[in-house]
Amino acid sequence: MHVDVNCDMGESFGLYKMGDDEGMMPYITQANIACGFHGSDPNHMRSTVELARRNNVKIGAHFSLPDLAGFGRREMKIDREEMANIILYQIGALKGFLDASGVALSHLKPHGALYGMAARMEHIAHAVADAAEVYGVPVLGLAGTQHEMVYKERGIPFLAEFYADLEYDDNGRLIITRSHGEVDPGYAASRVLDAMRNGKVDSVNGKSLPVRAETVCVHSDTPNAIDIAKAVNEAINQL
Repeated sequence: MHVDVNCDMGESFGLYKMGDDEGMMPYITQANIACGFHGSDPNHMRSTVELARRNNVKIGAHFSLPDLAGFGRREMKIDREEMANIILYQIGALKGFLDASGVALSHLKPHGALYGMAARMEHIAHAVADAAEVYGVPVLGLAGTQHEMVYKERGIPFLAEFYADLEYDDNGRLIITRSHGEVDPGYAASRVLDAMRNGKVDSVNGKSLPVRAETVCVHSDTPNAIDIAKAVNEAINQL
């Protein structure tokens, strides 16, 4: 069973550094590169594309709500058409750098609050699909939510994503915080193995939840992100 390890990257902005992208590269297979609306800028987008290319890591567009100050982790009220246009704008920006480097666009992934909105709001999931159908690449999302239902209904390829370093609430929704604290690497690895072997994960309150893991996310801005990524990578390679 092939399972990818994905990481949100290229999220530094100007002189502000976010995460250790170079350190994470050996342990991942998919890089979700920020497109400027929650993090990143033209220079960081270009350098992160080149970094992923040198490491033979697949590259996807990591698009967001237009919320640079809040790092895309605050919800906004936006209708379907405008949201689709905001997403297309961001994918197009990354696609320019991919074309310049001779690299294909591999996948798409909403960021932060937009990811959560698309999981439960049908019109936002359709907005993601509106943009995605232009490119014909898979979209990463949570199984059993509007992500899967809307994308599959629209014929958009879908990859079920599991989060190694975030907690789930009792309804199976991700608990999104403004900043990430340290996560025990062994704990993260054991969660991934449970998800892959048994199709389940325990919520923050201990409730058993059904999950699927076709790709596993590790965040680059967690304080001990490289240790987590290494442990998760080793766990997946055991299977």
